[in-house]
Amino acid sequence: MAEATLDTGVHTVRARHSFRGMRTAEHFFTLPLNHFAGPEEEDAAETITVFAREYVSAEHSEAEAAGLPWLLYLQGGPGGRGNRFASLGGWSKAAAKDFRILMLDQRGTGLSSPVDRNTLPLRGDAAAQARYLEHFRADSIVADAELIRQALGSGPWTVYGQSYGGFCALTYLSFAPAGLREVLITGGLAPLTGSPDRVYRETFKRVAARNAEYFGWYPEDREAANRIARHLRGTAEALPDGSPLTVERFQMLGSFLGGNTRVDNLHNLLEDAFVESPEGPRLSDPFLEQVRTLVSRAANPLYALMHESIYGQGTATGWAAWRVLEEFPEFHPDAAEVLLTGEMVYPWYFEQDPALSPLKDVADLLAGKADWKPLYDTHQLAANIVPAAAAVYRDDIYVDHGLSLETAAAVRKLQTWETGEFHHDGIADDGEAIFGRLLGMVRSAR
Repeated sequence: MAEATLDTGVHTVRARHSFRGMRTAEHFFTLPLNHFAGPEEEDAAETITVFAREYVSAEHSEAEAAGLPWLLYLQGGPGGRGNRFASLGGWSKAAAKDFRILMLDQRGTGLSSPVDRNTLPLRGDAAAQARYLEHFRADSIVADAELIRQALGSGPWTVYGQSYGGFCALTYLSFAPAGLREVLITGGLAPLTGSPDRVYRETFKRVAARNAEYFGWYPEDREAANRIARHLRGTAEALPDGSPLTVERFQMLGSFLGGNTRVDNLHNLLEDAFVESPEGPRLSDPFLEQVRTLVSRAANPLYALMHESIYGQGTATGWAAWRVLEEFPEFHPDAAEVLLTGEMVYPWYFEQDPALSPLKDVADLLAGKADWKPLYDTHQLAANIVPAAAAVYRDDIYVDHGLSLETAAAVRKLQTWETGEFHHDGIADDGEAIFGRLLGMVRSAR
């Protein structure tokens, strides 16, 4: 066990393991809850635990590995813990040739002071819980990363951000660029200014187009989806956790549409949705169990709680996706031709999902918060000197292509690679090639 003292706490390596061609180390850091607190603020001295797992290829000796530069991977989300690799493959295999990979559990996820319906009540009432969650956005994640970098004794490091991890990388470029050697981003160029309403207006359009594309491939699934919706309007169905399966929860299966590596699995799910019972057609247990895993936020409640806050800067988000939905009646659950939705979060999530229902008041307070701090410094980004490269997917239903290019144009030294070959899950499709291309772009820019 190794231990190092930080100005703010302790860094401990609790376990090391070697398996399947790689070595791992489990790093725990004690860091401030509120990096930006004044000395008089009540949470100024409070700390949290942040966890990160180190991955090194066994092709490097321990001595060689100790000399490798660090690459920090920032996971998508918000609210997604870092990947747990059983072996190196795809982008991680490519990265491990030249880097020590640090896979961060962003605060509130995984082993990093996890947040859920069980832990949040320890903070007190809903207002106290909401105040606590104000410290779980990209600005705090970046401040964590900088203290972690210093604790590891690293110079400026490489950051690789996927999806929301790319949003965090832009925050890093805004407020701590001296800690960065280079930045790689896949499907994660956030809008730097403006209301979240425009985000959802564009993504609703892209999700509608993706529905049309999917049902063009599988026309029989058009009727299957309509049949399920009609059935749910007239027959009560419960998921294995006892919560209701409603039409709007069924529409959440649109999560399949956000990628190339899993979109065809939607067809496999729909094909055996029904079985015959003494009461007539009912949804099958295998179908209901698979749907439960897709619509429950038990594994990542922060996603629902904090999703719209990632667009909040200076004004309340006010359940933006729910508001913009009124402009797209084709997505209403009572539409004749039901459409599947994307990653939008709605207030009813906190009524129908047992993992979220205890957090409804907290979610409403966060949606109404009007004094969010800025997440980006547009002046700093316009003067940026850190080499950066981003893969921008033309048909991405989660991070709009047009808004991504708008952001790219506002960040100096940021190169873009636009492609229609991949969707939001590109790094699961051909991560090795994508990583190699982006790394080549930033290295050629030096």
